[in-house]
Amino acid sequence: MSVQDEILIEADKSAWPLLPQERVWGPWQLGISLATAAAATWCYIIGEYVGYYLSFKEGFFALLAGSMIGMLIVALAAVPVAIRFGVDSIASSKPQFGSRGWVIPAAMQFVSIVGWNSLLLIFFAKSTRQLLLALGWIGEDSHNFLVQATVLLAAGLVFLFLLKGSSGVDRIAKILVAHVFVGFWMLYILVTQRWEDLSAAVPAYAATDAHWNYTTGVEIGIISLLSWWPYIGAMVRMAPNGRRAAAPIMVGMGLPVPLLSAIGIAGILVLQVSDPAEWMRTVGGPTYGVIALLFVAAANLGTAVAGVYSSSIGLRHFPALQKLSWPMLLLISIAPVGVVGLLIPDLFFANFGTFIAFIGLGFAPLCGIQIVDYYFLRKRRIDVRGLFEDRPDSAYRFWSGFNPASLIAMAAGFCTYLYLLNPITYESRWPYDYLTAALPTAVVGGVVYALITLLVVKPAGKGRY
Repeated sequence: MSVQDEILIEADKSAWPLLPQERVWGPWQLGISLATAAAATWCYIIGEYVGYYLSFKEGFFALLAGSMIGMLIVALAAVPVAIRFGVDSIASSKPQFGSRGWVIPAAMQFVSIVGWNSLLLIFFAKSTRQLLLALGWIGEDSHNFLVQATVLLAAGLVFLFLLKGSSGVDRIAKILVAHVFVGFWMLYILVTQRWEDLSAAVPAYAATDAHWNYTTGVEIGIISLLSWWPYIGAMVRMAPNGRRAAAPIMVGMGLPVPLLSAIGIAGILVLQVSDPAEWMRTVGGPTYGVIALLFVAAANLGTAVAGVYSSSIGLRHFPALQKLSWPMLLLISIAPVGVVGLLIPDLFFANFGTFIAFIGLGFAPLCGIQIVDYYFLRKRRIDVRGLFEDRPDSAYRFWSGFNPASLIAMAAGFCTYLYLLNPITYESRWPYDYLTAALPTAVVGGVVYALITLLVVKPAGKGRY
């Protein structure tokens, strides 16, 4: 049996292009899976950061605008190639980065998903501890090791769910999608019972420049949704065509984030805490608290399943991992999360704002590069065989497997973002107040890539343009 035959025994556990008969997710399946992945507790933390600068109404609409912009950028960048050929986000980046340079977006994908999953499963563990407290099964003096143990339990559950590949994502999504509606119910409870307090609330860290506050809300929405780039290819490749995927992508993956982030905005403005598991007991009593805790646990597991599946497919592109068994690949994807949960469980909570800013710093120029390359330079022509070849004469070999245009464009994008917005202090420079940081970064990355391609790469006959 050849290596390719071994890998294709179960196609959805490989990085090879899926055949039409293997792409079995209809619009509802895709939409439910994307919505389940999108609706996690990161929404509350995103809402919390927006609530630092904006009132409830302003924060919601700023985040809605930013989220739709970010989702559109990701959809234009990764989805066309992923859905045409049944490949994941990493494969979609090879025409720009080269037959070896793709390791750069692959590393970005892995680090991003590990970061998000660490945050989600630690949140899951903390919520489980609060649930046990609310039920009276443990005391307030229970040791913190319970959080670490629950992180490991959650990681084990994710591993078991994914042993069946994409069908595990589909099954868990159909069960956990109910938590999206529970989230809307929690928002209704908070808004109706505390509307006067919500209307009168003043953001804690609002700048004197109202324009800066609103732009920052939009920026947080954009960069939060850019973090879907690592996830989206592995999921949309299960759909048969783009026409059936457009609405599920924008509605299922783009819309739940601002809608559920409104819970975090309201919570931080009224009760100074964004986690509904903490404030639902205050608003509705112990019963509501238990419901909220169960919701938080379900939400995080669904997103973690999607993340581990996507990162595992991405790892298949490394030749050393192509023949590895699927369970071992899952362990490689989930193990770093367990390490973080055991050793530094509070790291991502303490630095969440910095984490999502670095998402924008990395994925904004990457998306700009892909959009310019696919639509304007290649005119939507892709050599699918070249996505998986690394011979000297392969389509995307460039120079020793690396495309200098993408490397320089990424560096230019990094510098642009750092100039406009400091990801650690959130200090900004003109014209951030009018353009955000992510949008100019994407534009600069795309323009620099196009110029170097037209002046150097195409004349040299590289990249099969």
